[in-house]
Amino acid sequence: MTFIPETALERHGEAASAPAGPRRGGSRRRWPLTVAETVAAVLLLLVVVAAVFPGLLAPRDPLAIAPADAFQPPSPAHPFGTDDSGRDLYTRVVHGAGASLLIGLAATAIGTALGLVLGIAAGAGSRVTDVAVGRLLEVLFALPGLLLALVIIAFTGPGPLPATVAVGLATAPGYARIFRTQIRRVRSSEMVEAARVLGRSPVRLLTRHVLPNALAPVVVLATLGVGQAVVWASSLSYLGLGSPPPAPEWGAMLEAGRTYLQVAWWMTVFPGLAIVITAASTTVLGRGLTRRGRR
Repeated sequence: MTFIPETALERHGEAASAPAGPRRGGSRRRWPLTVAETVAAVLLLLVVVAAVFPGLLAPRDPLAIAPADAFQPPSPAHPFGTDDSGRDLYTRVVHGAGASLLIGLAATAIGTALGLVLGIAAGAGSRVTDVAVGRLLEVLFALPGLLLALVIIAFTGPGPLPATVAVGLATAPGYARIFRTQIRRVRSSEMVEAARVLGRSPVRLLTRHVLPNALAPVVVLATLGVGQAVVWASSLSYLGLGSPPPAPEWGAMLEAGRTYLQVAWWMTVFPGLAIVITAASTTVLGRGLTRRGRR
């Protein structure tokens, strides 16, 4: 059971027993999301549906070629136009949501897990461990995230799996620094000090008191991190280090349309919009969760 200081209990009791003031507007409840957050949630829901059930939105084959229909501009038959092989771009963008979102989620999971391990070692370990992890993080932070991913791929080779691992490892230092700060803040709180006085063991303090309270912002960090990971993974595919063509992956589609930008702008615009919408939606929702967590 988590120990709560008496003053906190008193404040909680006073807040619970205080008479409720009159509500403006009667029993009407305000919508919990702002307009921007609502739009972001709807757009992100569409991306998730496209990733999980692409056939519902685009029943065509994303790899089916039709050379006679190459470079068709957007039209009712092809809402996003066609590419140099006559493939329907709308179908490819919808089916590409699964690959891009999966890479983003997997990379975020890898970065969060590794960041948690480093954060625990630095925040809950000895002084020597804290200094060692801190120096390691400083070295990793000296390299931009995308450049660090390129260095990792130089050793592992290109491909979807190496790109996912590279993006996850590149995002781990940021998560580690935040986890370290949170763990050290909770360790110095009155709640943990009281539990320590009561004779709780270090392991029990860490697992029952420190981690449950220090890991509260994980959901917010993960929401923000997915959008960043999608952008980085698409950047690697654009450089030819991620999903190889003709895979329906947004970054690979951007790279394929780069050569025909002046004659077939739709080959680049629509995959780029998909990346921007996904990253912007996760960012808006993540910042909204951050603001609510600070209240």
